Parts: sequence; structure tokens; C-alpha cells
Amino acid sequence: MPTDATNLVVRSIAHTFAAVGREMPGLDLIARNAIPHGRGLGSSGAAIVSGVMAAKGLLDGEAELDADALLALATELEGHPDNVAPALFGGLTIAWVTEDGPQHKKLIVHRGVSPLVFVPEHTMSTALARSLQPASVPHEDAIFNVSRSALLVAALIQSPELLLAATEDKLHQSYRAAAMPETDMLVRLLRSHGHPAVVSGAGPSILVLGSNPAERLDAAELVAANAATRWQPLMLAVDIKGATVVPNPVRSPLSS
Repeated sequence: MPTDATNLVVRSIAHTFAAVGREMPGLDLIARNAIPHGRGLGSSGAAIVSGVMAAKGLLDGEAELDADALLALATELEGHPDNVAPALFGGLTIAWVTEDGPQHKKLIVHRGVSPLVFVPEHTMSTALARSLQPASVPHEDAIFNVSRSALLVAALIQSPELLLAATEDKLHQSYRAAAMPETDMLVRLLRSHGHPAVVSGAGPSILVLGSNPAERLDAAELVAANAATRWQPLMLAVDIKGATVVPNPVRSPLSS
């Protein structure tokens, strides 16, 4: 990772300061990168939100940045609100763009939903993954995915037992399968055993949206027994708070 002004977190801080007409101070930045990079897990969106939120904290008392302003700044850097909106607000966040800029609606995920991510050692270029999709798709496939998108919202907030059907897809994963064959094989295997598995973002990681914690253990055992390479299982929780800023109190020389 770059350790100069080209670092994405630093660029996001600088962008926010410039947006409110303030000069960015000199900074000593320590970043704990908990999200694997290049795996389709939204690490760039999280880095951008980290920078924007850090700037919000540094500008406290000098400039007011509300939720809409934070989302707009993060979207300017990311290019779309899909990843930065949930990183900012938590929960199940639906994001869209209007003439007035990016918008969002936060919903509460059903407590039974238990996410599991399988992270491989290899990476995948997001640009390459997107380039594999055709410019146009069959009309019936578009209709299929629209219906599943609506069903997915209902499954995530009310009916987790519908997650397997709700995660069916005809617009993205099949076109990218040849570029990540093991991901494709494992997704098919998991789904054949009833696990709501999908490619995470542009891949190559796999996301399983279990309907209960026990289902995650079954999925992890299935992948461990059948994967040709090492996949790290991460059993995660749904964040409901979103991004927060916690001031670091200045310690006196006498502090222990």
C-alpha cells in the first residue's frame, strides 16, 4: 500500500478538506486494513469512507458534514454509491442516484441472516471482471434479475428462508465464471447443497448469506473438503451502526 499522499484514505481526507475550502493539515496516519484487497469485498469503498469520516472528525467545529454530504463526497471518489453507502450507514442500504446526487435508504437486516465470506489467496481485477459482461443481455434475464432483486430485499429483512431463491442470478456470475473457475465451482457446489452462495462483488471471494449460524459451519466444512486451494472462511456479523468517529484524547505526560 502507498504510504504517501496517493494513499486512498489520505486522498479521501484531502478531497473532503478541499470540498469545504479548508487546507488539510499534516497528518500521521495509521490504517488497520482489515478487509482483504482485490477480492471483491469493497476495500476501496471502505477506505474512502474511512478518509471522509476522518476528515469529518478533524473538521469538527469548522465545517458541518451531514449524511447527504458525506455520501456525496464518498460517491465522487468511488464513482458510484453501491459500496460507500453501506460502509457509511450500515445495515442493508439501498443506494441510487438522482439529479440531486446519490440517495440512500437504510433497512434493518433480519437477525437470522448470518454472513460468511470465503477469501482466496489470489486476487481479481475489478476492471477485468466487469469487462467480461456483455453490453446487452436477453430481456428475460433482465426480468429475472429484477424480480430476484425485489425478493432479496424481502429475504434479508423479513424472510431469510427465501435467500437461496433470492440470490439466483443471470446477469453477472455466468459471464465471469471462466475468469475464476474455482469460485464458480464452489458457488455451484454450495448452492447445490442449499447454501445461498454468490460471487462477492467482482470476485473472486464468495459470500454465503446463511439463514442461521449453524448453516455457516456446514458451508465452511463443505468448502474445506472440496476446494483445490486455500480459502479463508470469515464468519461475520451485519454492522448496524455504520461508520463512526471516535476522538482520541490527547494524553498528558503523566498519563499511564
